Amino acid sequence: MDEIDFFMDLSLVEDPYPYFENLRRRGTVVPLPAHNVVAVVGYDEALAVHNNNTTLSAVNSVTGPLPPIPFAPHSDDIGDLIEQHRPQMPFGEEVLTLDPPRHGPLRSLMMRLFTPRRLEEMEASITELADQLIDEFAASGHCEFVRQFASPFALLAIADLLGVPEEDRDAFRKNMEGAPAQIGAGSEASVVNPMEFRVETFLRYVDERRRDPRGDIMGQLANATFPDGTTPTAMDVVRVATLLFGAGQDTTATLLGASLRIIAEQPELQARLRADRSLIPEFIEEVLRHSGPVKSTFRLARKLTEIGGVNVAPGTTVMITTAAVNRDPRKFDGPAEFRLGRPSPKDHLAFGRGPHTCPGAALARLETRVSLERILDRLGTIELNPEHHGPEGDRRFSYMPTYVFRALQQLHLRFKPL
Repeated sequence: MDEIDFFMDLSLVEDPYPYFENLRRRGTVVPLPAHNVVAVVGYDEALAVHNNNTTLSAVNSVTGPLPPIPFAPHSDDIGDLIEQHRPQMPFGEEVLTLDPPRHGPLRSLMMRLFTPRRLEEMEASITELADQLIDEFAASGHCEFVRQFASPFALLAIADLLGVPEEDRDAFRKNMEGAPAQIGAGSEASVVNPMEFRVETFLRYVDERRRDPRGDIMGQLANATFPDGTTPTAMDVVRVATLLFGAGQDTTATLLGASLRIIAEQPELQARLRADRSLIPEFIEEVLRHSGPVKSTFRLARKLTEIGGVNVAPGTTVMITTAAVNRDPRKFDGPAEFRLGRPSPKDHLAFGRGPHTCPGAALARLETRVSLERILDRLGTIELNPEHHGPEGDRRFSYMPTYVFRALQQLHLRFKPL
């Protein structure tokens, strides 16, 4: 297992955890055999990486080492080379990959959007959307949860929030079909950036809302100012909006799929949640820790960096193996066990930490909580459909073949109609 190429081996897609545990046996920061990568599997070490925006760059946070950086890192500080080549790097100009000083002002625009008051105001519309989707399959006694609920719910929720008109939503849905960072794609792979498709449309939305302000988030973004009082360019607003649109779908849909798989597999836990809805927020945090949406995220060493006693040379990709970090036994007791009642349930790093902490974390939590409440209220006992996933003890699941996300492609459920 020491020689497995994490970025090329499809055998790791369904269950990457034995691979991560093998890395942990070798240390908390482990050089990998290919692609000039070091993997961080220790919680404290990952926290340090998340908080380091001086010697580490987020420019490759989405794609990691593939495709490789388009220049030779031949100096002690490659910061200037990173900025020079950003336009050539997939996602290199998006908010989530920017470094200081460009990142801070754009992030500040996002952080104003999800205030407790706005989230409270959104709950009624999110509940209505969840009920509309449940209406479509509640009487049948079965569903394919990803296609019939998780994906359309996440898409429509963020589309409503941003004010995407009905006539544009099919085009956006088709644009989401490709996934970045696919396992086995190879070092010469071209990465399709779905955000590029959205730029022209969102630029039109920004122009419309600057001429005719509206109360949706797009309107608020279009007419916001930076902390210093200056007005963002239209492209700045588009960068923020495209990030919200994409990340808002990926995180919520994947989190919902993981949550329902656990609920269907653990009838005693399901009964506890049905009996006490106040346990749902804690349940969501444990899903994030135990089976979170993100397997890995990345940084690029800008200068010589020391991580957990390992020297990392400029140009090296640092992989934060989030799925392994959240099961670090130095931090979490019985880490492979799904367990409610853990102290400090939000200690996980599923949403990152530091300057690039997911700005939509509160929204994802809200959408997931409301969805689970309505599903448990409206559907009887939920279980996996053995016709698709096999009998208990021999379950089969299909996951998206990407080394970034751990996302179910299908989840077939059956339940008793109420």
